[in-house]
Amino acid sequence: MRIDIISVVPELLRSPFEHSILKRAISKGLVEVEIHNLRDYATNKHKNVDDYQFGGGAGMVLMIEPIHRCLQALQAKRTYDEVIFLTPDGETWNQPMANQLSLQKNLILLCGHYKGIDQRVREHLITKEISIGDFVLSGGELAAAVLADSIIRLVPGVLNDETSALTDSFQDNLLAPPVYTRPADYDGWKVPDVLLSGNFKEIDAWREQKAWEHTQNRRPDLLK
Repeated sequence: MRIDIISVVPELLRSPFEHSILKRAISKGLVEVEIHNLRDYATNKHKNVDDYQFGGGAGMVLMIEPIHRCLQALQAKRTYDEVIFLTPDGETWNQPMANQLSLQKNLILLCGHYKGIDQRVREHLITKEISIGDFVLSGGELAAAVLADSIIRLVPGVLNDETSALTDSFQDNLLAPPVYTRPADYDGWKVPDVLLSGNFKEIDAWREQKAWEHTQNRRPDLLK
């Protein structure tokens, strides 16, 4: 899989891909992540990529030309399955969407900034718009990192135990059950006996029951 991220402030995106699971995925050659500075595609000497909005109003808007030039340069080299714009008014991100996109080969993530991007980009160049929640960030970089992380961890071979992702929250519309580790008795707080029994059939049944109970208590909407 390859993910290209377009940003006005690419420095914000370096760290998430230089540590832990994402770093290992890239080092093992399972995933390519390339971060592109939108200013490299500006046509003026000052490398401006934003301008005032027509009709007046507060906030600067990312211009269509540098975005189009960047997309053209990327799409000349390979075919992309999706060109995704991170925006508060997009489709709300969820686990089924992460599962679906993890099966794709090439993705572009476009990070918004300032007041937004020229509407013509959204109408003619974007294939999917995604929001990570009902709130506004200073830019789309953190949202792009969230998407990339949730997608990359599902790519086969990225996790040491691939079955781990199958028991994550929101798989099968359930929250994950409680988990415990050593010691089995800490200051009188004990691990449930069933988890120490060695009976994996009973353990699986206990976990499934607890997942349903946890979901019912915390997110009953998922069970609908």
